[in-house]
Amino acid sequence: HCYTLWENTTEGVNIIKKGCFIRNHLECRGDHQCLGTPRTKGGRTVFFCCCSDHFCNANFSIAPKEDWERDVHSPPITDVQKHDNLQTLLYSIVPIFGVILILAFVWFMYNHQKGISSRSCNAEESEPINITTTPLQDVNRRPIQLLEVVSQGQFGVTVWKAKYSINTVAVKIFPHQEFTAWVNERDFYKLCGLDHENVLTFIGDEVHHESQYNGQIYTEYWLITDFHENGSLSDFLKQRSLDLAELLQLASSVCDGLAYLHSDVPAINNSSHKPCIAHRDVKSKNILVKSDLTCCISDFGLALKFDQSDKLGETHGQVGTKRYMAPEVLEGAISFTRESFLRIDMYACGLVLWELLSRFSVHDDPVEDYRLPFEQEVGLHPSLEDMQQVVVQKKMRPQFKDSWRCHAALRVIIQTIEECWDQDGEARLTSHCVAQRLKQVAIVPTCTEQVSIVTPVINNRTTPPSRESSI
Repeated sequence: HCYTLWENTTEGVNIIKKGCFIRNHLECRGDHQCLGTPRTKGGRTVFFCCCSDHFCNANFSIAPKEDWERDVHSPPITDVQKHDNLQTLLYSIVPIFGVILILAFVWFMYNHQKGISSRSCNAEESEPINITTTPLQDVNRRPIQLLEVVSQGQFGVTVWKAKYSINTVAVKIFPHQEFTAWVNERDFYKLCGLDHENVLTFIGDEVHHESQYNGQIYTEYWLITDFHENGSLSDFLKQRSLDLAELLQLASSVCDGLAYLHSDVPAINNSSHKPCIAHRDVKSKNILVKSDLTCCISDFGLALKFDQSDKLGETHGQVGTKRYMAPEVLEGAISFTRESFLRIDMYACGLVLWELLSRFSVHDDPVEDYRLPFEQEVGLHPSLEDMQQVVVQKKMRPQFKDSWRCHAALRVIIQTIEECWDQDGEARLTSHCVAQRLKQVAIVPTCTEQVSIVTPVINNRTTPPSRESSI
């Protein structure tokens, strides 16, 4: 339907608007001629015609006066135009809002699946849990309900507090891209026969498949272990100071766990052979505090086991946490023997013992805020170059307070720490030696009393075995 809007002036015909409607309007007749009737627009008289043929508005004229009355009550052309413009606007806006609503719904569903704070494991959607120990019976037939995140690690690995039946467990969840790390840590628990009170108890593992909104399958890998409410040793030390009994108990349990890892335990009766293991990432964050204030070592993602058939190449170089790296690791050495890897663990163990010692108060002196090793020297986020400068070039170590040396028992602990983080790896104490020495430390409250303990000569290059055999 085509139309023309015009007015007659002294200079002739002035066409105001001319065009076609998409659909029929009340203004349009079924005529093939465009015959206009008068309208009032802005205080002046205009004429409007509408017809139903193609290009029928090419010629237009004024309709006979008897036809004018028929169109008196017709809506003015301005209303027709407004109605048509509104319709066009709605056609444009409604699809846009529809797309926005669909995207918002998809985003909500994605976050609902990934970000809820409490999730439960559906036994039909996951592979059955593999049991290597039996602290929880029939775990493969019951779902594990995730309660809350207790720690967030690198590369998307998270640790959850979870509920299985009436038991509280910990679930370490690896994203699909961290499959290799999950396999490595799982195999250390399952294949190395780890069974010690100062090593985190492994319960089982699961593989979970979740359908995504786009139809793809997202896979998560779970490790289920004992849960310890006190959290990591680092978090525990931030919250409280220690008395001497607590200090010795925590320190001894750390070294007992490390000595067990460093031991080669042959198969006896039905037990499996436990090879010698280097942890390679010993730090207070990877040590958990149990309810009885003893510790257990966790996180074996970087660990190495040493069997007779294993050959060490040059693929086990600069790994671990920079703050806890031994001088030889910071220097970039890449070819190590088994003993070298164990000495690297002992350097980091010395730093952990210093953290414990820093939370002890002598003679009720105030305890300073908890600090990580070298935090005073390099801050919270040191680079590899920072640690190389401090540890390798300047040969610095965390400082001891003078008041600590006044206490007889602490003097032995300080000497032990210094022999753990010696610059020369071959001069460091073994984990077995440190564990035995800490057990011999007596609780002596005064400066005058002495602790009876045989202490080897430090850095004796000619007879290094004497340090080991004298304890």
